[in-house]
Amino acid sequence: MPEYLKSFPAVDAGNNVTRQVLSENEAMMVVAFTFAEGGVGALHSHPHIQATYVKSGRFAFTIEGEEFEVGPGDSFVIPSNAEHGCKALEPGVLIDSFTPRRDDFL
Repeated sequence: MPEYLKSFPAVDAGNNVTRQVLSENEAMMVVAFTFAEGGVGALHSHPHIQATYVKSGRFAFTIEGEEFEVGPGDSFVIPSNAEHGCKALEPGVLIDSFTPRRDDFL
């Protein structure tokens, strides 16, 4: 199998969330986060630029103190070092892309 088709296991990310790297290279990474209802992505920040796509579910997000709700088909970009987090209002999946790659997820 070519290296670019490598598969990664889903891992427990805590707070009723699982994380699975879908693809990656040095410059970019795509990750699926699966949330149970009430699952929490705790407030945090990182130097990576993050683009988030809501595949399913409803989420309450906070970015730099601004709160908003998102649902299927919504997407947005989180700037580098911006404090952000979310709570699943219903079960769902977020697809996040990071640049550069999140080496801490490997």
